Amino acid sequence: MTDAPGKPRTTIVTLSRSAGVSTSTVSRALKGDPSISPSMRARIAALAAEAGYMPNIMARTLSSGRSGLIGLVLGAASNPFYAMLLEELVRQAAARQQRFMIIHAGAGPIEDSTAEALLHYRVDGCLITSADLSSRAADICARNGVPVVMINRIPRQHASAVSCDNAEGGGTLARFLRAGGHRRAGILHSGAGSSNGIERERGFTEAFTRGAARIVFRFDARSVYEGGYAAGEAIAEMPAGKRPDCLFAVSDIIGMGAMDALRAKGLRVPQDISVVGFDCIPDGARPHYAITTFRQPVAAMVRRGLDLLAARIGEPSLPDEAVLLRGEIVIRASARQAAGDAWDKAAG
Repeated sequence: MTDAPGKPRTTIVTLSRSAGVSTSTVSRALKGDPSISPSMRARIAALAAEAGYMPNIMARTLSSGRSGLIGLVLGAASNPFYAMLLEELVRQAAARQQRFMIIHAGAGPIEDSTAEALLHYRVDGCLITSADLSSRAADICARNGVPVVMINRIPRQHASAVSCDNAEGGGTLARFLRAGGHRRAGILHSGAGSSNGIERERGFTEAFTRGAARIVFRFDARSVYEGGYAAGEAIAEMPAGKRPDCLFAVSDIIGMGAMDALRAKGLRVPQDISVVGFDCIPDGARPHYAITTFRQPVAAMVRRGLDLLAARIGEPSLPDEAVLLRGEIVIRASARQAAGDAWDKAAG
């Protein structure tokens, strides 16, 4: 909200004149200081509202050392999971009366210049949802007392982290597929740059490769739909006896791309090949996909991440924490299932 053209901007000084009290009284009243009488606080709040007063954030930063802003680093828009995560972050932050400033968006590491921007805008802390700090960027934040919390990331240096138990999620999906009679798996991964993807692949591989079951295909799908589609095309060109009988995609968007390619090439999902994903994005529930997946506890991850950050803003000396939260399998129609209670017994 801005003042009308030609009208002087309302400040603490002009409010103090209108109320007939000192500027310090106005400032404390607007902060809800109990040493100011309730009637005076109400009177000053009414004057401020009538005048359209907005606090000067930069001035508040200089006086308190805190801006009330949290730097936010977002994942690539090509993966719908990050839009789902952002929506939950905004919802919970609003309930806490916190404000975000987007510092970086997209794939790739957070460079030193981004870390310097965190200092330039005097953010109180930073939430990272997709990328890793360079070692120097981490040092910049640590030396200047900017706490960093990663959500949906494996912990790195100078940062706390909250994530789903990715290895257990991959293992759960592997056990589900084995119970359904699958023995030749393909893994559609997201390259060496994704710590989450690496953990999901590790958990899946360890749980699947027992007895006669094995991994017969691996493909770097880069965490995008197009990568999954390319993988599906490559699989469709393989001889029927050598192609995998199931696919584990480390994200739903990869699995959805693979499903579309397989069907375009005349293969049936799940009759000819089963597909499972990870994340439980809303589009994956559409009837065309109905992809079996592993749901990340997004609301709980965000809640814990905001709690960790708030604690470290209040007490910078707190040690870093790494928190793993349990997710759950969501069984739909994209993968052949075990008969009767075989899956329940396998899971147990």
